[in-house]
Amino acid sequence: MDTEQRSMPQRLKDIIESLLFVSETPLTMEQLKGILDGEDTASIRAAVEALMAEFEQRDGGFVLKQVAGGYQFRTQGRYNEWIKRLIRPNAPRLSKAALETLAIIAYNQPIIRSDIEHIRGVDSGGVLRMLMERKLIRVLGRKEIPGRPLIYATTKHFLEVFELKDLKDLPTPREIEELSRSRLEEQPDMEAPPGAGEPPEAGKPPEAEAPDVEDPSDAASAASDDISHP
Repeated sequence: MDTEQRSMPQRLKDIIESLLFVSETPLTMEQLKGILDGEDTASIRAAVEALMAEFEQRDGGFVLKQVAGGYQFRTQGRYNEWIKRLIRPNAPRLSKAALETLAIIAYNQPIIRSDIEHIRGVDSGGVLRMLMERKLIRVLGRKEIPGRPLIYATTKHFLEVFELKDLKDLPTPREIEELSRSRLEEQPDMEAPPGAGEPPEAGKPPEAEAPDVEDPSDAASAASDDISHP
């Protein structure tokens, strides 16, 4: 049937399905409304909810989910074993140390490095750099205390990886670890240079945080990521 002959609700739903299919990131209601010029929010939301119900009822290879403040097609977790063979056979996953650090940041953000290391009891500089490279955490700015240390928080990509609507839906630390097993691969030495992450000497606190040398423009750029905070 020609698209001009389809009913408007069905045509709108088809257009939204096409947009969601080609988008690499979750599309928010605001983005959809901006693309679908002239369509009201209620009609767009109704079309999206109808699509979500259809794919859930179909129970096929993928579903439409609300993730990181938007909507995105996601493959069914039960098929991860086969999907990894196709697109991520060599993708490095997070080590136990990285998962621990990520969980600390997620549940205590905004947080500075010295507080992270106080909780872990080990130097975390290498782990933090790796999590930044993986775009799971970001720099919010600097805390106005001596040394002006960087302040860390999770990113929108973190929400996407763990399929969370927002930070209110954070799973328990145990659930984070279980979820990561299907998305991230354990490589214990990938996240830190030799010596980083080793326990401090007996009676000695973790190594003091060295002055950060990141370009301020990089921190400003990182801080511009859109994310909701508790």
